[in-house]
Amino acid sequence: MCMADLDLLDRRLLSALRANAREPVASLARQLDVTRATVTARMDRMVALGVIAGFSVRVREGQDPDTVRAVSFVEVRGRDTDNVIRTLRGLPGIRSMHTTNGGWDLVVEIRTDSLAGFDAVLASIRRTEGVVNSETSLLLTSVID
Repeated sequence: MCMADLDLLDRRLLSALRANAREPVASLARQLDVTRATVTARMDRMVALGVIAGFSVRVREGQDPDTVRAVSFVEVRGRDTDNVIRTLRGLPGIRSMHTTNGGWDLVVEIRTDSLAGFDAVLASIRRTEGVVNSETSLLLTSVID
């Protein structure tokens, strides 16, 4: 099952869970105007099929110990993408990495607890064999999650 296979109720349920994954089933059922059994069955099905990969906690901005956040756009030389991904995957401070199209090959999310830690991660990215160029922007204030 993929996102395209979800019906409107599945999508509404996912939206409600994104807003609050700890919302009680009874409350979700009221919001969606369905029974608790329907909500439970839909959630169980989406978990079993891998649509829902897990539930997480969002920490309020300013309360997160990882206070320096950034996004780095990385250009990779030729066929070095797999090696660069393998190397960057092991760096502390890298929270997520995505292949992309356009002028950049990878988008890397960085989180550290200090500017010195951020500088070290950035230096490691730049020193990685196969990295041709990078452009990094610090994330300041989140306006929407």
